[in-house]
Amino acid sequence: MIKQMKEEVRTQIIFIVCFLVAWQVVYQMQAFPEIMFPSLKDIGQSFVDGFRDGDLLTYTMYSLSLIVRGLAIGIVLAFIFSSIAVVSKIFYAIYNLIVSICDLLPGVALLPLAILWFGIGEAVIIFIVVHSILWPMSRSIIDGFKSVSDIYIESGRNIGLKGLALVRGVYLPAAFTSVLSGLRVGWARAWRGLLSVEMIFGTTGAGAGIGWFIFMRRTNVDIAGVFAALIVIIIIGIIIEYGVFRTVEKNTVKKWGMIR
Repeated sequence: MIKQMKEEVRTQIIFIVCFLVAWQVVYQMQAFPEIMFPSLKDIGQSFVDGFRDGDLLTYTMYSLSLIVRGLAIGIVLAFIFSSIAVVSKIFYAIYNLIVSICDLLPGVALLPLAILWFGIGEAVIIFIVVHSILWPMSRSIIDGFKSVSDIYIESGRNIGLKGLALVRGVYLPAAFTSVLSGLRVGWARAWRGLLSVEMIFGTTGAGAGIGWFIFMRRTNVDIAGVFAALIVIIIIGIIIEYGVFRTVEKNTVKKWGMIR
């Protein structure tokens, strides 16, 4: 396992190095105008300047504060509604229909309605984040619960579990792979939705996020600054994937032998 992980990391590092070399070669060849295709040096300088001046760090931390609040609300609601759906056939029929409908609606398409409902402020962005994670995560949780073997369910009932206690003691552990998958998908959609809304919505009374930082750099034709912000987004994604999801996966479903 350790050898396999080392080979995976080595392959990824080689790919990144090759990509950076190819980028610089294309820049040196002047295949594109410099204003559209900045050098690695310019991007790196914009990255350093952004954090040294504090702007990029401030915008990033504000976006993270919004995504954390939205994710917390969305995850709790997804677990509550999905748990009720698995123990109530009537609620399942209704909620499954709601999930099927709402999961098709892009968060950005709801932005005009969200502004009318909540006004101009953080509540609008948090609403879009909750919308982005609630439906795909609910879908994954419900599908996972439905795939739990009847043997496990009957065993839980035989020891006195029923209702939400059965969900917590049997459904959740048995379907944790699907739950984790739903978290991954929901996080990615929520993060993209947040950045999209920030680029369209702009600032709130409390501050502005990294999406607004990208929009302003694009307006000022600072393409190196745009790429610097994209690097920050990529770094955050890598940290969440390898620092959070892979760690949880390693200590749960892999340890339990549910996946390799």
